[in-house]
Amino acid sequence: MGNLGFGEIAMILVVVLLLFGAKRLPEVGASIGKGIREFKRSLSDTQEAIMGGEESQRNTARQMDAPPPAKQTSGEPKRLSQ
Repeated sequence: MGNLGFGEIAMILVVVLLLFGAKRLPEVGASIGKGIREFKRSLSDTQEAIMGGEESQRNTARQMDAPPPAKQTSGEPKRLSQ
């Protein structure tokens, strides 16, 4: 497959405009953008989990060994369930 030229891109945009209409194009563009961002985020999370798996396990162990946080000194009552 070759590169898309201006004529091909214009034709694709006209077909999309005819299919969805002018009012729905911003919604379609926003949903495509959200999908692309979510896909990139999942790829980076997966890569981070694969590459930094040992490091994150060490950090989790350190957090478990850490002392509990200091008691709350404000005038609010403690919540029993969270």
